[in-house]
Amino acid sequence: MSRAALLVLADGRFPAGGHAHSGGAEPAVKAGRIRDAADLAEFCRGRLHTTGLTSAALAAAAAAGLDPLALDEAADARTPSPALRATARKLGRQMMRAARATWPSAELDTLAAARPRGAHQPIVLGLAARAAGLGPEDAAHCVAYEVVSGPATAVVRLLSLDPFDATAVLARLAPELDAVAGRAALAAAEAVLGGLDALPAASAPLLDIMAETHAAWPVRLFAS
Repeated sequence: MSRAALLVLADGRFPAGGHAHSGGAEPAVKAGRIRDAADLAEFCRGRLHTTGLTSAALAAAAAAGLDPLALDEAADARTPSPALRATARKLGRQMMRAARATWPSAELDTLAAARPRGAHQPIVLGLAARAAGLGPEDAAHCVAYEVVSGPATAVVRLLSLDPFDATAVLARLAPELDAVAGRAALAAAEAVLGGLDALPAASAPLLDIMAETHAAWPVRLFAS
C-alpha cells in the first residue's frame, strides 16, 4: 500500500474538477447559514456525518471489490436531489478521466464503458483507490476529507474567510474524519458479507433543498 498514492488521490490539485464545486457552501453562505469559521465548522461536521458517511462507505465498498454498477445504483437511491445526482455523475466523469490517466485499470475501463455519462464520483474514487493499491479505509478517508475540504476552500473565496481559520477548522475535525472513515470501511466490510443494505444511507435534506435552489440560480460562482 502506497501512502504517496493516497496523498496524490486526496490532493485538492488532483485534476478531478472538485475545485469548481462548493459542496453546498455557496447557497448556505447566501442563506446566512455560514457567516464565520464557527458556522463553517458546524456545516462541515453536519455534512461529514450524513452524506459524507454515505459517500465514504460507497467508495470503500468499491475499493473492496463490490460490483461498481450495483454500487452506482445504490448511490442513486441514496441521492434524492436530481441536481446532486447530476453533480455526482459529472464529478465521476471527471474523476474517471484523471484516474484512468494516473492508474490505468481494466475495472475503470469497464465502468467507463458501462457509464459513459459518468458514474457517481465516490464509486469512481473507490475504483481509483483500488487501482492505486489502496484499501477501503484509504478510499473512505479520501472522501471524508473531500467532503469538508471542498466547502472550507469555497468559503475562503465566498466570504474572504482567513485561510488559516479555514485550515484550523479542518484540523480540528481530523478525529471525526478518522471516525467516519473507520465507520465507512466497517460498513463496506459488512456489505461484502451481507449485501449492499449494510451500507449507510444517512442524508441531509436541507443540503438537497439548497442544491435544487442553487441549480436554478442564473449566476453563481460554483457549479454546485
